[in-house]
Amino acid sequence: MMEKSNTIILAFVGKGGVGKTSLSAAAVRLLSKAYPDKRILAIDADPAVGLATALGTDASLTVDDIRKAFVAQAKKGNTGAAVELLGEAKYRMFDAVAENGNVSFLAIGRPEGAGCYCKVNAYLKEIISMLAGNYDYVVIDGEAGIEHVNRRVMEKVTHLLLISDASRKGLQVIKTIHAVAKEMVMFEKAGVIINRIPDMSLAENLDAGATEILSLIPDDSGVAMNDATGESIYSLPESSPLMQGAKEALVKLGVIQGN
Repeated sequence: MMEKSNTIILAFVGKGGVGKTSLSAAAVRLLSKAYPDKRILAIDADPAVGLATALGTDASLTVDDIRKAFVAQAKKGNTGAAVELLGEAKYRMFDAVAENGNVSFLAIGRPEGAGCYCKVNAYLKEIISMLAGNYDYVVIDGEAGIEHVNRRVMEKVTHLLLISDASRKGLQVIKTIHAVAKEMVMFEKAGVIINRIPDMSLAENLDAGATEILSLIPDDSGVAMNDATGESIYSLPESSPLMQGAKEALVKLGVIQGN
């Protein structure tokens, strides 16, 4: 079962260290404020589970915990218990969702280990898609590369946000991800956010390819302070460069309304 057609799904992807998690958290905050009567699901597809800290929530149970419990029973040869666990996976998935107001949170956990349990992984991905269909907005903080979103979370997103810093390497990575995404993931709109720009005079020379640049965000010392102290995205002022840049991007995509 796929998610409802009217569910808006935003996936934030790019190489590591460019601010995907902070921007994903900013998007959740902006959506929560813009649509207080809507249901929002934040999915952390990064093994580091940094989105939980950024949102000030807890990830005590992950999708990978559910998968590992099944695999452990299967390796013991306890087929009956394994089948029973898999049958309960849907209910355990709901247990793994942490809720705070109109925002819910689900952590995927670590990548699959050695050995192929493709049917298990496909089944869990189907449950995630079904779960996402119960929400109006889904925000995915992805691992480096789009293939992980495709394999571990869902094959369809509505908005693909390609995140880079001002480095040539970062910009090349998002061009590659965008090319791969065209083959692997269904999406309706795509755009680039260039984050952590050390000097805005560099902006006119940044090459993101043919994809629209949604916002250019200068290096934000407030975000670095948040990271150092473990504060959530909600402690940043709305006027911060990161929040303003995230808002500009969502407005350009038509996800939220501008003032």
